Amino acid sequence: MIVTIILFLIIFGIVVISHEFGHFIIGKRNGIRVVEFAVGMGPTLFSFQKGETKYSLKLLPFGGACMFDGDDGLAGENGEIDEHSFLAAPVWARIASVFAGPLFNFLLAFIFSLIVVAFNGSDRPVIQQVVDNSAAQDAGLLPGDEIIKINGERTYLSREITLISALNRGEDMDIQIKRDGQIQNISLTPRYSEADGRYYIGLISGEEIRCNPFQVFQYSVYEMRYWVKMTYKSLLMMLQGRVTKDEVSGPIGIAQMVGDNYEVAKSYGTSVVIFTMMNIVILLSVNLGILNLLPIPALDGGRLVFMFIEVLRGKPIAPEKEGMVHFAGLVVLMVLMVFVMYNDIMRIIR
Repeated sequence: MIVTIILFLIIFGIVVISHEFGHFIIGKRNGIRVVEFAVGMGPTLFSFQKGETKYSLKLLPFGGACMFDGDDGLAGENGEIDEHSFLAAPVWARIASVFAGPLFNFLLAFIFSLIVVAFNGSDRPVIQQVVDNSAAQDAGLLPGDEIIKINGERTYLSREITLISALNRGEDMDIQIKRDGQIQNISLTPRYSEADGRYYIGLISGEEIRCNPFQVFQYSVYEMRYWVKMTYKSLLMMLQGRVTKDEVSGPIGIAQMVGDNYEVAKSYGTSVVIFTMMNIVILLSVNLGILNLLPIPALDGGRLVFMFIEVLRGKPIAPEKEGMVHFAGLVVLMVLMVFVMYNDIMRIIR
């Protein structure tokens, strides 16, 4: 339990600090004063002042904040706007400062992907085994076939095949393969497993490769593509009602995931634990980056919507009106967070 908590806090800290540092450094570069740089939420455990900025560590590990002077939409006590206020900055400087948080999450994920691929290589979508009496066997797929596309969707990693298969609900699949240097097209219909409650193609794929310097960059891009694809497809499934409440996790569920992965990895040695935790950082960082870009009030994406409206109108929306929208969004997000945490706790104690 202690190791799980420590690992979770390290992972949480890396992901959150990278996000808030993006806001911080780009805001500073644009002359915007940062009032507070906080990691966590709730009561302050520790803080110190350096220059104009207060640096804080909060009690609850659920997020963080880079608070700009004036980003609450309010002017100073005398009604004047300071030249270093968020309100005084040009609109594109404000857009850059807000967008930088998610951008730095993507940069962090890419850097970690480079490290993971450089040391561990990657997995090409080459079939290693075809299951007997499966849809894949009946369709004529063979070990050694490289899967190029599924339903027109390019596949670069074997995990992409696993993802597409996991999301399939029995729909036909048009699979493009490369066999002996020749491109062939094969169609099949995944078969349902009563035991697992899902459809299977009936193959095992994954040809491990070691990457040269050029391939490290190439396959790191493929890694990022995979995690982005997994995140937005998961969000799409949520909107379609195909995800149950037990499949949604908050901080407690993530901590449990960290612990479960640590228990599996520790028997293989320290290096496996490190790379396993790095993959979790990549997953969470991409998730945080994408979620924050959603056009939801109180999130970075919601704030960006108002700024782009300002670009189109040539003038900002009244700060008090924008503030009310973001406050309402914040309330909804807090209620959702409480629900997810409660659901995490109930799932653990069941």
